[in-house]
Formats: sequence, C-alpha cells, structure tokens
Amino acid sequence: KRFNRVKLGFFLHSPFPSSEIYRTLPVRDELLRALLNSDLIGFHTFDYARHFLSCCSRMLGLSYQSKRGYIGLEYYGRTVSIKILPVGIHLKQLRNVLDLPETESKVAELRDQFQGRTVLLGVDDMDIFKGISLKLLAFENLLTQHPEKRGKVVLVQIANPARGRGRDVLEVQSETHTTRERINRKFGRPGYKPVILIDSPLQFYERIAYYVISECCLVTAVRDGMNLIPYEYVICRQGNDKLDVTLGANPSIPKKSMLVVSEFIGCSPSLSGAIRVNPWNIDAVAEAMDSALVYADAEKQMRHEKHYRYVSTHDVAYWARSFWQDLERSCRDHVRRRCWGIGFGLGFRVVALDPNFRKLSIEHIVSAYKRTKKRAILLDYDGTMTLQSSISTGPSSEVIEIVNSLCQDPKNVVFIVSGKDRVTLTEWFSSCENLGVAAEHGYFFREDKDVEWETCVAVPDFYWKQIAEPVMQLYTETTDGSTIETKESGLVWNYQYADPDFGSCQAKELLDHLESVLANEPVTVKSGQNIVEVKPQGVNKGLVADRLLNTMKHRKMVPDFVLCIGDDRSDEDMFEAITRAIAAPSLSPVAEVFACTVGRKPSKARYFLEDTTEILRMLQGLAAVSEQHSLNNVTKGFQKVVIE
Repeated sequence: KRFNRVKLGFFLHSPFPSSEIYRTLPVRDELLRALLNSDLIGFHTFDYARHFLSCCSRMLGLSYQSKRGYIGLEYYGRTVSIKILPVGIHLKQLRNVLDLPETESKVAELRDQFQGRTVLLGVDDMDIFKGISLKLLAFENLLTQHPEKRGKVVLVQIANPARGRGRDVLEVQSETHTTRERINRKFGRPGYKPVILIDSPLQFYERIAYYVISECCLVTAVRDGMNLIPYEYVICRQGNDKLDVTLGANPSIPKKSMLVVSEFIGCSPSLSGAIRVNPWNIDAVAEAMDSALVYADAEKQMRHEKHYRYVSTHDVAYWARSFWQDLERSCRDHVRRRCWGIGFGLGFRVVALDPNFRKLSIEHIVSAYKRTKKRAILLDYDGTMTLQSSISTGPSSEVIEIVNSLCQDPKNVVFIVSGKDRVTLTEWFSSCENLGVAAEHGYFFREDKDVEWETCVAVPDFYWKQIAEPVMQLYTETTDGSTIETKESGLVWNYQYADPDFGSCQAKELLDHLESVLANEPVTVKSGQNIVEVKPQGVNKGLVADRLLNTMKHRKMVPDFVLCIGDDRSDEDMFEAITRAIAAPSLSPVAEVFACTVGRKPSKARYFLEDTTEILRMLQGLAAVSEQHSLNNVTKGFQKVVIE
C-alpha cells in the first residue's frame, strides 16, 4: 500500500485449489484481488496456474492471454504475468552431504544389511495425504502376485514425524503399523522382513544413504505440492567416486535409478522417465513396482540419465534466477507508469494509468464552460448517465432535467450517443428539445426530434442477418443463459448470465464461425464484454463525433469547447476522434477539450470521474451555468422593455 510501484513477485509453493473448492471461501474475491497486486505470480505446474486463472475468470470476469510464450492477465491497466516454474533442490548442499564420511559409513552399513536384496524406498511425512497405507497395500499385492520376489525385495518406508496433531494423524499411524505387521507376519521369515518402517527422526546423511542403496523410489501421495524427494533420490543415485568404491561399483558403467510417482504431485510432469500411477489404484501401483524391478539395466540407465540431466540443470538457483528475470521483464514499464492505490483492506488494488491521465476538476471544466461560446457535448448513456446494473434502465427525472438545461442553452449542441435502438431512445428522451441522438453506436443519427433519422453508413441490404442469426441461434440453444439481441443494424449474442468458462469458450467458437460464414459480407464481427456482435463495416461512435464537429464547422460554428463522456470500449472511438480533431481545423485553435471516462482505467481519454454520481454532479454544474445565463438574458430583456 505504501509503495505501489515496488517490483512484486509472489510464488505459491503449494497447489492452488480448483474453482469448485475455492469459490466456497467467503473472502474469495478479496484474496484474488490481493494476489493480483503482484507483477508476477508463480506456480509449480500448469494445473495449479489453470485453477487460479479459472477462479479469476469465474469470480472476477478476467480472461488471460498468451503472448510469445508468456501468460498475462490485464488488470486495472497492468499486465499481471503468470509463470509456471517447478522449484529445484539445493544441489551444492546435497553434494556436500554426499561427501561426508558419516554418509560413506552409513552406506557401507546399509550395503551389508541388505546384501543380496533389492530395496524399494518410500520417504513421506506421516499424514493422510501421503498415501503410505496405499503404498503398503500395493507392496502386499506385489508379493502376493509374484511369490518369487519374497525374500528378495524389501520396502523401506521412512515416515517423517507428523507436522500436525489430531485424530487423523493417529488413525494414519495406527493403520500404517497394522498393515506393516500384517505383511511381515504373512510374508516374513527368519532374517527377512518385507517391510521396514522407520518412524523415528533420521539425520539428513542417514536419509541420503538410503537413497544411495535403493533400486527404486516410490512417491505415491494422494495429494501433494511439489515434493522434491524424487529429485534428491536421482542426485544421490548418481553418487560420487568415494561412494562408488564403498558400493564396489564400476565408475565407467552408467548409473541407474527408477521412479514410481503419483500423478497428483507437482514434480510428476517434470520427470518424464518416471512411471506415473494413480495411488488409489493399488493393482496399478503393484504393477509399476514390478516393472521398475524387471526393466533391463540399459532402460534404467537411460531413464536415470534423463532425470539427472534435468534435475542437475534445474536446481533452486536456476529457479530463483529464472523467476527474478521474469520479474524484471514484468516490471520493465514501471518507470513510465503512473500508479494509484485504491481501496481498503483486502479490497486494495494498484491501478496503472497514463502519466497525463488525471481526475477532471469540476471547477476547471465549469470555468472553461463559462468563458466559451460554441460548445459540442457528446454523452454516452449506459454506464455514464445511469448504472449498467440498474434494474430500471430508463433515464431518471434528474437526468432529463440536466439534459434539458444543457439543450436549451443556444451555445450548446448536445448529443446522446448510445448502443440502444432508436425507438427506445426516442421514447426516453421525447421531452428533450434540441437534443441530438445517435442510436446503435452511431448507425442511426438525428440532430433533434423534429428531423428524420439518417444513417451514418450506407447499407443497401441486411441479407447477411439471415446467415448470422441461425448460427447465433445454434449457440444460444447450446449455451444456457445466453440471448440474442436483434437490432436494426446488427445482431448481438450476449452471454452475461452463462457459465463464465463455457460462455467464453462458446464465444470464441461463435466468433470463428461467424467470421468464416460472413467472410465475404460487408460486416464486422467483434467480441466485447460478454458479447459477440455483428454490425455493418465502419459503424462506431467515432463517426458521430466526426460528423458533429464537421457539421458545426460548415455552419460557421467551430467549437471552442468539447466535452465527450463514456464508460466502455465502444466510447474509445469517440475519444480517439476528439483527440484527432485537436490538430484539425474542425476545432478552434484555443478549444477546451475534455474527453472523460468513468472510473480509473486505461483509456484514450485524458480525464476520468469516479462514477455516475460524479458525472451527474459535473453535468449539474454545467447546467446551472446555462440556467444562470438564461436567467440573466431574461432579466436584461425585461429591463430593456421597462426602459422603453
């Protein structure tokens, strides 16, 4: 909050829950918005990132884009980058422990203890998510189905002390010990215990020694984060010269190792040579154990080499370096940005704006309004004069009163520019004299209510609707919550009330479908906020602005004051047209130009006001000036009559 231009990276070292689970949190939106104040958010796997992006889509309406290999979310003028980067192990630390004399002596001890037997190794915390009992059941299955392995294969399960307490942990401990005892009674004999459970704390070098002598490592957690046990195992199996001597191994022969890993742990996608299993499928895990034992040495060597090459080059230093480089890339434009901190508590957010973008001072615009003589005023309706979410979409009496006051000033030319149809706008503003109206984003146009409607673009025929409407109808039938809005000049498919993910997916398909079938037609197919729209080429609100300014110029009324207000993407065309006009002869060289958007957000407008309330307050200020001017004129006229 205090330093909103700081370079901020956030990395989540655990799974991000799916949207079905996450959406149950009472502060779900606040947590997402808090995270999105970061410049870079990192996850171990694409699954975790996908869950996060899905939550942003469903709960905040944000969609992500992939550009040149980078995933980004547009959020309040900033691009929040998403990075998928599995963390690595501390390679130097691990190799230092491998070089210790204690490690060497422990390896020699274990070599003698398991002489003539093959060791399968499991290293897990004692909790409900690690699947220790499932692993033991799978090993029991292996010995049952393959009697020849009895007496030859040992499962060493290192169970690290539980990190928590409670009945769940006690049940896991009890179940693990019971299963171990049953297997040992069933398959054990003097000098041979199939399962060795180590649930007392081990020194790090002791655990390393178990890695070194094990033929296969089993990680069968039912849900886990990254889990670096397989990485440690691969490095330890590579060993060093001293350990080769201890084990009596030929240094010239390539090392070998095997991994059986759960598909539900974070490191699974990185280990392409591992045997991936569903830990709940005990038969499949038992079969994977058997495969790990019977593969030829050449196969084991090839898999080990593949894993060792990856683990040794993607260590924790690589992870930190890569994350830092991406953070620098994500923050490249910090020096050029103007940032605002908005909101309180978890609702706080950082908004990045153009350096020239500032809040419109009502005193400043009223002062300019007073001293100018020829004014052009363009007002959007939805989201500007009234709230988009309002149940009553018609204008309030306050809006009608303000518009009337502005229209009655002979110095003003006022236009309402809306996406609504002309019938609705005519009905709503029928009481407003001298008001210009542009309907359907500028396709229909009239200067006041006493003249006929004109069209900004000549469209000879709308036969293309017969092609587009059946396609939209098909998607409406298959997308619950979607509707078709039929306008005189176009068609709009709206999926505001559909499932966000499915609606967005269907919108992309519909966009491609319509572009394909309408490729040779004189229309534009565009996607917007929860809509896909088909309209004649060249129709946009910028045409209204251009036409109004040119008309005033031809009537020798070159404007010295221009006010243009809008709230969404369609209004950006008006702002662009007004900006172009500043350097053109259609405006006075000393013209006061105010292009204003609603809310602090990226825009081609130079000014903003926070909401509809502030917009109406500003317009009320202008209307008051016009009313005062009209009153003064009436008073002067009355005085003149009295004198005469």
